[in-house]
Amino acid sequence: MLEDLQSALMPYYIYIKFVHVFFVMIWSWSTAVAYTWYVKGAFLKWEKSPDDPTLIQRRNWAIEQFDKGVVMEHVAFPVILITGPLLYFIGPWNLDFTWLLIKLTVVVFVFLPLEIIDYWLSHFGGNKLKLKKKQKMEQYERAIQQHWRFLKASTPLVTIFIPAVIFLAVVKPA
Repeated sequence: MLEDLQSALMPYYIYIKFVHVFFVMIWSWSTAVAYTWYVKGAFLKWEKSPDDPTLIQRRNWAIEQFDKGVVMEHVAFPVILITGPLLYFIGPWNLDFTWLLIKLTVVVFVFLPLEIIDYWLSHFGGNKLKLKKKQKMEQYERAIQQHWRFLKASTPLVTIFIPAVIFLAVVKPA
């Protein structure tokens, strides 16, 4: 039965691969500009003058907008998690390919945990706009600072591992 499914999907491999790569592009770049030019700058200035109301307002606005923009990233990631295993299932790959084993290890142990935390911070318990609308200002402030700590900790990881995983997928080194 699995072989029949594999055979039925094989003609669509290249299309599934396109969808996978396209959503990897969306996932990996959707927040890069906003983070680099708006969020990071607003937070770094705020850290130098944490009591400045103008800088607090700018910081809050930047992270609230970031939460809205990250929706594209968070739609793309589940598509990647579906199409990746599908490509593995119908393609000529197995875990004897070192490049694939390394790539999957990074996805499972780096990207998956980071995305789970990021989803929570942006959409669920840590959603700043929702907290602000409910007038939960202490939680709002805590969520902003928590998200900033997460971004500072995760940035080096994604800066290293996203290009590394793309390299592995494209070059497929032995």
